[in-house]
Amino acid sequence: MNRNLFDPENILRPAQAPGLTQDNPMAVRYAVKGEAYARQGTMVAWRGSLSFERRGQGVGNFLKRAVTGEGLSLMTVSGEGEAWFASDAAHCFLVDVDENHGLTVNGKNILCFDASLSYDITTVEGAGMAGGGLFNCTFGGAGRLALTSAGVPLVLPVTPDAPVYVDTDAAVAWSPGLRTSLHRSQSIGSMFKGGSGEAVQLKLEGEGIAVVNPGEPKPQQASS
Repeated sequence: MNRNLFDPENILRPAQAPGLTQDNPMAVRYAVKGEAYARQGTMVAWRGSLSFERRGQGVGNFLKRAVTGEGLSLMTVSGEGEAWFASDAAHCFLVDVDENHGLTVNGKNILCFDASLSYDITTVEGAGMAGGGLFNCTFGGAGRLALTSAGVPLVLPVTPDAPVYVDTDAAVAWSPGLRTSLHRSQSIGSMFKGGSGEAVQLKLEGEGIAVVNPGEPKPQQASS
């Protein structure tokens, strides 16, 4: 952003082609011509002839399991125009998915994505006890999606001889071919004594990548 907010070079021009682009580190633009999907509550501005429809549990298999309260509800964006999406000033980034490279994403990190992508709800066994939810969406097919993290994400390689352990609150995405389980890094007795604060992690095994949030989200404040 240049010094004068209203300089012509700072004014956003209409998109040149349909699809997802990034206007700044904390917002993405979707030039819609037909249909797209977005997480409810993430649209911050739009122009053109667009409609936004709450989809709830009717969108394919995305919510075939119980809603976890972590923002997995979707809306359909239909028509022709442009919409901007963001989430609490989080860092946004784009990922291209193709037939050879799917991606499993923590539901709370999904921003919006192409309607051409296939998706299915998955979960890590026993994850309900971890406090992180870990109800995830596995994407396949070909298309682009926008995700969020607290900053520029870490991309870690996972190899057969070097599994990766990720804090359940910091797991953003990983290769769908990886085996997942929960790993307890301290004893029950240590946990009751206070422990390290890092009691349970998501263990990723096999060959692929893990995308990690560089900053854990702050606990939600109780409303008065």
